[in-house]
Amino acid sequence: MKPAPFDYHAPRTVAEAAGLLASLDNAKVLAGGQSLVPMMNFRYVIVDHLVDLARIGDLAGITVANGRMRIGAMTRQRDLEFSADVARLCPLMREALKHVGHRQTRNRGTIGGSLVHADPAAELPAVCATQAALIEIASVRGKRTVPFSEFSVAFMTTAVTPDEIVTAIEIPLWPQGHGYGFHEFARRQGDFAVVGAAALVELDDDKTVRRASVTLCGVGQAPMPMPEAEAVLVGKRPTVETIRAAARAAKALTPISDIHASPDYRRHLAQVLMGRALRDAVARCGTAA
Repeated sequence: MKPAPFDYHAPRTVAEAAGLLASLDNAKVLAGGQSLVPMMNFRYVIVDHLVDLARIGDLAGITVANGRMRIGAMTRQRDLEFSADVARLCPLMREALKHVGHRQTRNRGTIGGSLVHADPAAELPAVCATQAALIEIASVRGKRTVPFSEFSVAFMTTAVTPDEIVTAIEIPLWPQGHGYGFHEFARRQGDFAVVGAAALVELDDDKTVRRASVTLCGVGQAPMPMPEAEAVLVGKRPTVETIRAAARAAKALTPISDIHASPDYRRHLAQVLMGRALRDAVARCGTAA
């Protein structure tokens, strides 16, 4: 199928794009198109106006300052995958990007597009939840910042209103030497995860866990933080038994069900993958579990 007829707009500035969204009825932002265009082709999404952000140079790029990494919303996933700053300072994102689609889709897909599309099984939203990212949003009314914990509001629905644009993602950086892990199970390489797990771990000098952050994807309507698992870890040495105990927090979940997996299967995967992600994170801190 082909998309329904629409008018195409290619603004050169954020202000111009925001003005178009404020003045046009039934307008949609194009930020890479790896999800939106197929949905338009199937006429699952029908728009009257398509506002392409590709020509707004200010929306792409990676900068680091004051303990935070700022990523322009139109930064291509491929650029993130091969960024030296991402590899050095936010290695969890690079690890997760290995599971995102295929090379062709990463060449075009953007981080902002992935976050706003908000597929509950997507990897980059899980990374942003684990890192406690901040999402910068712009409109004709100005800019506002939304903590990622408040960004996803329902199934494939975010806090971004129809006349707003995600302009940047700010990621608070964990200290050098922290551990990270990302594991997922998908039917095929490049498919969305049936279940995925992201983990960050920081150790104290006595090798006990100072801080941990764990998020699951594919189990609910949005990325699911696991504070119960984090609480099991903090203050303890990350032994095999401690990690198993943390992973058992997934037993309390009530996962979604679809044609790919039952709730019981997703619950089992969540425990297994959380354990693997945590073991990787601990090992990368220099302590094997």
